[in-house]
Amino acid sequence: MENLIKEIINDPKFIQGAAWKRWYFHANETIVKEGDVAKSLFFIESGQLRVSVHVELEERRNIKTGVGDLGKGDLFGDTCLHESSVRTASVIAISDGCLLEINGERLGEYLDGHPSKGYSFYKKLFEILFKRLNTGNRKIEYLLAWGLKARRSSEKSIPIFRKV
Repeated sequence: MENLIKEIINDPKFIQGAAWKRWYFHANETIVKEGDVAKSLFFIESGQLRVSVHVELEERRNIKTGVGDLGKGDLFGDTCLHESSVRTASVIAISDGCLLEINGERLGEYLDGHPSKGYSFYKKLFEILFKRLNTGNRKIEYLLAWGLKARRSSEKSIPIFRKV
């Protein structure tokens, strides 16, 4: 994905300032905030970032928990690729670094006009999304097993699904 992103931003038709911009961040800086409406995605050129979400444990008890770390070559904010969307997580810098902020609408238009790059971009994006989905599924399985063990009672089995 890195080579493709660099190829796109180096194309004179994909204008810096309008279609994309480079910005530098510092440790502990909030890059995106969960719940904000936005229309850009990000590509990390250097540095480390932490993705976190707001979790409600019980009434009036909330925590912000890290769900993953990102580094050089990672892409995030892809839910805003074609239209404005609500950020599903916050992203905070762990270290200093640099990233590219890419206007999702402009990128979509560019990829429509360059179908071979569009195909390569979406193919790679699907690979990234499937990897995230598989990782998320493994975490859910682990948490489900942990929860069932924690709730284990004198019963031999605890029904997970009940017929309604």
